[in-house]
Amino acid sequence: MTVNGHGIIVGVDGSPSSAVAVEWAARDAELRNLPLTLVNVIAPIVTAAEGWPGTPVPADYTELQEEQAARAVEAARAAAVKVSPDREHLITSEVRYGPVVPELVELSKGAQLIVAGSRGQGALAQTVLGSVSAGLAHHAQCPTAIIHGEDPLAAGSAQAPVLVGIDGSPTSELAAEIAFDEASRRGVGLVALHAWSDMGPIDFASVNWAPIEWRNIKVAEEEVLTERLCGFRERYPDVPVTKVVTCDQPVPRLLEQAERAQLVVLGSHGRGGFNGMLLGSVSTAVVCSARVPVIIARAR
Repeated sequence: MTVNGHGIIVGVDGSPSSAVAVEWAARDAELRNLPLTLVNVIAPIVTAAEGWPGTPVPADYTELQEEQAARAVEAARAAAVKVSPDREHLITSEVRYGPVVPELVELSKGAQLIVAGSRGQGALAQTVLGSVSAGLAHHAQCPTAIIHGEDPLAAGSAQAPVLVGIDGSPTSELAAEIAFDEASRRGVGLVALHAWSDMGPIDFASVNWAPIEWRNIKVAEEEVLTERLCGFRERYPDVPVTKVVTCDQPVPRLLEQAERAQLVVLGSHGRGGFNGMLLGSVSTAVVCSARVPVIIARAR
């Protein structure tokens, strides 16, 4: 992948989740040989709503915000340099002013990847996704990585495979491209999962289908998956591929495989999506429930 604009962007706010995202992003930037940009966005102060009196803002509040932002980006830069000391010249930081999600979405237009921790500063402990990570998952204009956990590799060793969901949609093609590239750079295998039914497991005996018919369907779906992966396997001969074809809803099977993976890559919306859909139900469920980093592939 070629350098474009900011390379990889990671949102930082000083939270533990943000710190994990910075470490993961620094490693990924090194693997891809891309510059890394650390961004803190200072949100505007809302002082009043229509019909309600405004609360006076302390004179030094803006200065306090700027000091906190400076500390956040300074700590993030130190953490990124620690992960990738030879690339210090490729690690930059900036502070922006405005609504957080729209500012990061605007930056994503010139990035290869935008990264966020699953929960930011002020998110409740039980919250699955914070407002910023959820906003980016739905609206970013480039692939988006949501980082879960306290350690980027806690839920899977560095030797664990990359998992990709394949359903034949255009965004799953992009997901496959990203997944093969990530697996190749990490020197690990790839698990390609194709769930050909959205109805859940089918009891063939109860619907009076002969087992041979199920075997025929399974063989046909395996051939479809093989065809989808053929070009990528030629481009990435160093990546061993494990194919998983299942007659089940994709979410439980993806989460099951994610327990043994170090990264999950999914299209932003799959075969059931429609023009204008921001994030499909499968991607939403997996990014909320997986315990490893998830990249949502989205075409520009």
